[in-house]
Parts: sequence; C-alpha cells; structure tokens
Amino acid sequence: MSSLNGVVDTGAEHIRRWLGVLRDDLLTARVDPMPPSMWLRWLPHGVVWIVAVVLTIVGAVQLNDQGGLDLGYSMLLGVGQGCAAVLALRRPVPALWLSLGATLAVAVLTRRMLMAGQIDGFAWPWTAWAVVAHLLVLLLVALRVPTRVSVEALSLTGLFTYALQGLWGAWNYAPTGQVTVALSAVVVVLGIALRGRREARAELEQQTTLTAEERARRTLLEERSRIARELHDVVAHHMSVISIQAQVAPHLVRNPPDELKENLAGIRQNAVEALTELRRVLDVLRSEHPAPGERAHAPQPTLGRLEALVENTRAAGLTVTTEVTGARRPLPPGVELSAYRIVQEALSNVLRHAPGATAHVTLAYGPRALRVEVVNTAPTREAPPSAGAGHGLLGMRERAVMLGGTLTAGPWSGRGYRVAARLPVSAPSATDPLPQDGAA
Repeated sequence: MSSLNGVVDTGAEHIRRWLGVLRDDLLTARVDPMPPSMWLRWLPHGVVWIVAVVLTIVGAVQLNDQGGLDLGYSMLLGVGQGCAAVLALRRPVPALWLSLGATLAVAVLTRRMLMAGQIDGFAWPWTAWAVVAHLLVLLLVALRVPTRVSVEALSLTGLFTYALQGLWGAWNYAPTGQVTVALSAVVVVLGIALRGRREARAELEQQTTLTAEERARRTLLEERSRIARELHDVVAHHMSVISIQAQVAPHLVRNPPDELKENLAGIRQNAVEALTELRRVLDVLRSEHPAPGERAHAPQPTLGRLEALVENTRAAGLTVTTEVTGARRPLPPGVELSAYRIVQEALSNVLRHAPGATAHVTLAYGPRALRVEVVNTAPTREAPPSAGAGHGLLGMRERAVMLGGTLTAGPWSGRGYRVAARLPVSAPSATDPLPQDGAA
C-alpha cells in the first residue's frame, strides 16, 4: 500500500511539473521581438504587415459575403486575425492565443448560420484566410521560441481543431481541420529548422570571435615572453658587471677596511644570487621547443649593429636609406634593443608585404627620447601569400609600451606605410656603461 501511495505521489509530482512547464510556456506575455534579417534587414517585417492587412480585408469580405455575418462582426474578426500576425513579430505566444481566439469566434458565429441552414458548404472550422493567418503566426512562433514551446503550440492547434470539428461539429460545411493541422505541422517543422540554423550560425560566429580573441591573447603572451627572454641578457649583463666590479674593487684600494670588504662581498653575493634567479626565470619563459636559430644565451643586438641589419636587408632586395639626427650617444640597453627590434620588424614587414617598395629609416636622438621611424613607398607588385602570423605590430607596440613610450603605425603617402615609435630615455651620466653585446 505504501509503495502504491509512493507511485501516486510521484505521478502527481510529474503532472504538477508538466503543468507548470505548460503554464510558463503558453501563459506568458513576454516580449520576444523578431530581429532584423541579416541580408534583408526590415523587409520581412514589412511583408508581415502587408500580409496582415490583406488577410484582414479578405477575411472580412469572406465572412460578410459567404459566412452571412454582419459587416461589423466581419471587420472585427478580420482585424483580430490580422493583428495576431502582427503581434507575433513581438509577442509570439500571446499572438497564438489571439489567433485561436479569433478562429473560435468565427467558428461559433458561422456554426450558428450552418445549423440554421442559412449558408451551405462554408469552410469550417478554419476559413481559408484564417488558415493562412494562423500558419503565419505558427511560423513566427517557431522562429522565436524554443522547440518545446513550438511543439506545444502545434499540439494546442491540433487539440483546438479536434474539439471544434471532431467533438462539437456542425452541418453542411466543408471540413478544413485535417488540412490545417497537416499544414501547421509542416510550418512548425520549417520554423524549428530555420531557428536551429540561425542559432548554429550565431554560435559559430561567437565561437569564431572567442577563438580569435584567445589567439590574440596567446600571441600577446608569447610576444611578451620573447621580449622578456631578450631583456634577460641585458639585465644579466649588468648584474655580471656589478659582480665583477664588487670582486675587483678591494684590490684597487691599499689596505681596504674590513667593513668595505664585507659590503663588497655582500654586493657580489647578491649579484650572483640575482643572476641565478634570472636564469631560472629564463628557463620558465623559454619554450619547450625553441624557434630555429634560438640559443640559450644569444648576444642581444643594439643600434651599433643597425648598419649590418640594413646591409642584410639590402641584400634581400629592398632599397633602404638611413638618417640619424641629433647627437648620437649610448642609450640604455633596453632602449637600444627595442629600437633595433622595431626597425628589424618594420623592414621585415616591408619585404613581406610591399615588394618593390623603398624604405627609409630615421633615428632622431633627443634629450629625453629616441624617435624611430620607418616609412616605405607603395609596392610595385602584389605581395605573395605570407606564412607569418601577422603579429609584428603587436610585438613592436609591446616593446614601446614596456619602456613607457608609444608606437603608431598606419598608411602613409598613398599606398605606403609608416611606423613611428617614441622611446623615452634617461639623461646619460659619465658613469653609464657603454652598451655591449654580451651574454649572461
């Protein structure tokens, strides 16, 4: 007995949940507007309005002429069915109920005429114009609501038709229930398919956007890691100099005090420990499979090697001219490295994307900043497909931002291109070491 009660309670719970789902799906007035078409924009909405007006007029004429109803009732019922089609553009579920309600009113009024023998052979319970209007409403419903709600709307249409034609019935009429239900099923299936296609396309576009963002983020992290690997040698060089100077300093003073020896020994020990930690950081940053030609401790270039870079670029077939303005002087190694890499990447982009063009490199030494500019003329022929990832500008901009500078890149003089960077530098002092190509 207790098991039977449990089964009954479980069944009642399932029924309550099912009724709750139906109430949430079909007894709602929530707004779910039809978005504009991707290609036709608002044209489908205008077509729905035109069809609704035509159905209103045709329906009113049919009810007045063939259904024997007064013109006032005919116009009211025609407007109700037409308004259902328009309402479906914004509130699909209430539009479904309005369409069924208008059809019920038409069926009740015309049944009285059929039973009294005042009309004969009239399409019942669905008139021709009501069928078209309801199919339009079902299509708009299926395009906007979940599949479950579309199936519920189709089932409701079938039960409504069966109750009128099968259970209630009338005399001397042309039955339209079977055709209406069959066409409704076709329209709902079509609407579900179109909605699924639209959602799949939207999901694909969203996934494509996320993939592009993730690729850009990964590229940015890889570029920052590469810059950090290069800066490792710059920092390690200074730490090595500090360590050597701290070791040599006591021998430059006759009878150095013990306190000086201890301090210098501490400085050297801290420098050695910092070098060890730097190497550990480099091991973390370095990829498992380094790029071809990448070495563990490669000397980092400075602007002193700029002429060699220009000569190599000329050997590759690009005409390059250089110009240096201002008092040329040694700059902090990070600035020299970043300036060299910016020029290198800019010239590589000219070779890759502007075949036949000429390039001009300008270095402007100022008291507070170094200005780097690389401009190229228009290409003389189409560029071949490039296998690069197209993230050179990202790396150049990261280098400039890292130093607190700026970088701009864009079209220049017609079809040419210009890359301009401003890299802040501190005022040099007499004790600043000259930049060297060194390794940790």
